[in-house]
Amino acid sequence: MQTYYYVLASQQFLISEEPTSEVLKERTRYYHEQEKEIDFWLVKQPAFLESPEMAEVKAKCPKPAAAIISTNAQFITWLKLRLEYVITGEFQAPSQTISDPLASLSSVS
Repeated sequence: MQTYYYVLASQQFLISEEPTSEVLKERTRYYHEQEKEIDFWLVKQPAFLESPEMAEVKAKCPKPAAAIISTNAQFITWLKLRLEYVITGEFQAPSQTISDPLASLSSVS
């Protein structure tokens, strides 16, 4: 099992109000320069929130939610300091309740 770390907020806040796309583009560029594999993903309406152990977190987050999920705990800590008004946490996957850590409940448009 892998540990995944996340910052969670409303889609409006994370995608529209904050310069998240710029942060992720810069991070992607940096990873390519360093020849590092991408270890972060932006997920709209993350399915991991539907697992029973995430009920309390789900209740705290405005809907619809979005998350940046990573296997890099330091990156998520940095994002928390950068974005301020987000929820952070971690989970293990794949598990019985979270089969796909990057799954989304959002339909592709």
